[in-house]
Amino acid sequence: MAVPQRVLDIMQSGDVYLCDDEEMLDAQRAQLELLYDFNATRPGEAGRRATLLQRLLGGIGEGSYIEPPLHANWGCNTFIGARFYANFNLTLVDDGVVTIGDDVMIGPNVTIVTTGHPIRPDLRKAPTVTQYSLPVTIGSGAWIGANVTILPGVTIGENSVIGAGSVVTKDIPANVVAYGNPCHVAREIGEHDDVYYWRDRVINAPFEKPEA
Repeated sequence: MAVPQRVLDIMQSGDVYLCDDEEMLDAQRAQLELLYDFNATRPGEAGRRATLLQRLLGGIGEGSYIEPPLHANWGCNTFIGARFYANFNLTLVDDGVVTIGDDVMIGPNVTIVTTGHPIRPDLRKAPTVTQYSLPVTIGSGAWIGANVTILPGVTIGENSVIGAGSVVTKDIPANVVAYGNPCHVAREIGEHDDVYYWRDRVINAPFEKPEA
């Protein structure tokens, strides 16, 4: 089934909302059936995987690949550009919108979280279990290292590298290397990176950067 617009509007409002709405739960179950089918594919079923991802996700660009297993609350709220790659165990808590640009790489065991729960205790107890969802955006060319967690409302700029194990709690600008818990900018991507690919290891032929 297509996810009803009413349900999408509730989740994407930015407000606190109840998460036990019957129409919402029915739509989510249908999405989870697609997710189950994707994760049950065999390695040789590339065409079937691609078809299922197109049905599951809000959008996915040409040449993109996600290594199973994939975990998602919905899938339909995630929009992915071209030539995207995600290693195994990508988790999308995508009650809110996740937007990922072109040429993004994501390492194993990464979690992208758009949703949280109010701190006020009574809003986290039955029968009033509530949540809120804020969008997450990852710019084109970014590389997200293994075991990174990205929290609600965060934007990561184009080409930036997020180091393994980081917890990203606030926006990260474009063209920087950032890491830590909480994640912070360590340095800009610059001339050193034109020559070296890892510490003092020089980029070998034929991958040297052409002279201007």
